[in-house]
Amino acid sequence: MRKLLFKHIDNSGLVVFRIIFGLLCFLESIGAVFTGWVKRTLIDPQFTFSFIGFEWLQPLPGNWMYAYYIIMGIFGLLIMVGYKYRFSMLMFAIMWTATYLMQKSSYNNHYYLLFILSFLMVLMPANRYASIDVKLNPSLKRFSMPAWCKWVFVIQLFILYTYATIAKLYPDWLDTTFIRLLMKGKADYPIIGGILQQQWLHYFLAYGGILFDGLIIPALLFKPTRKIAFFVSIFFHLFNSIVLQIGIFPYLALAFCLFFFEPKRIRNIFLKKKKLYNANEVIVPKHSNVFISAFIIYFLIHIALPLRHHYFEDDVLWTEEGHRLSWRMMLRAKSGTASYQVIDKATGNAIPIKLNDYLTRKQRRGASTKPDIIWQFAQYLKQDFAKKGIAVEVYVRAYVSVNGRRSKQLIDPKIDLANEEWHHFKHHDWILPSSSADKPSK
Repeated sequence: MRKLLFKHIDNSGLVVFRIIFGLLCFLESIGAVFTGWVKRTLIDPQFTFSFIGFEWLQPLPGNWMYAYYIIMGIFGLLIMVGYKYRFSMLMFAIMWTATYLMQKSSYNNHYYLLFILSFLMVLMPANRYASIDVKLNPSLKRFSMPAWCKWVFVIQLFILYTYATIAKLYPDWLDTTFIRLLMKGKADYPIIGGILQQQWLHYFLAYGGILFDGLIIPALLFKPTRKIAFFVSIFFHLFNSIVLQIGIFPYLALAFCLFFFEPKRIRNIFLKKKKLYNANEVIVPKHSNVFISAFIIYFLIHIALPLRHHYFEDDVLWTEEGHRLSWRMMLRAKSGTASYQVIDKATGNAIPIKLNDYLTRKQRRGASTKPDIIWQFAQYLKQDFAKKGIAVEVYVRAYVSVNGRRSKQLIDPKIDLANEEWHHFKHHDWILPSSSADKPSK
């Protein structure tokens, strides 16, 4: 274990990855401003649905979130050029984590990945070459890094892709029901819109996705298949970028390939003046046992997190319990309607609630289909009326369709959600079973 983790290897891959990673952090931050994402997600809403337990974490008032994201983008540039690297990386990690936790309406597994990577990069000696830090302090210059710096990324990716593969092994993916629904929304794309509706392509994407996710990491590690795997990755991720429009993730995924190719090849392409390290020293640091223990515990946590939905009752596609932080990426299409009935406890009178008065369009989708957000909105209504001196009960009647099926009732309409507590590790009985009766036809 010590030799595997503490053997020194050439650091060309990490240095180039830092430059690309910083650039992508900059583009993600600035892009969120100019595409209107910051406005739609963080400025327009009266409040945001934070991760439960982080309700106190809300966007800055007025237009200050624009400044927030621009500052994040500046830290991305400082990461790229390697100026005050660890401080810049830590500040970006903290700021990104805050925005990740303060809103769930635009939850994305790729945002979760960037949250993880940002803190991992804080620990990396990624500024030891081709950086302003080295120019200002030449004693920092190094041509090598401990091998664990590579294996952290490789293992993290292996966990991600393995769980992404397993999650796809369910009927609506295997018979292309979900793929068909996903591509139906792309029918108006110029040139490729018609092709995306072809059944043969749906099967190619469904089973190609399973094979890609399951085999890409072993194929990149195995030298005879490495080049083929790399070119397949280019096609796969560019397709996702063009068709699914998922931000920087496809390009970040391609940048990870730097940790699989020989350092000599990377140096010859990107860092031609850099000295190639090949001494293969094993430098075991003090407290190596603590480091190894932390290394193992970290990955055990990441292996365990995606399994937790198996310990909840019913199907995670329906209940959403255990869905987040589990690499269940783009697996289902949900639509639904919900009505909230607020009852004044003192008078027994119903108080009409219009979702448009409280929520943005994207928030309304979450407050109609996702149990945790439905519960949070019930709590918000309770607190909002309490400020006016009115104690209320909140009842919800929600009907949800998963992957185009007939709508079914999601929430028990007889339960006062304002009086319910949230349990992170326990099923909520007010979520009706997925086998509940279909919505009656009008």
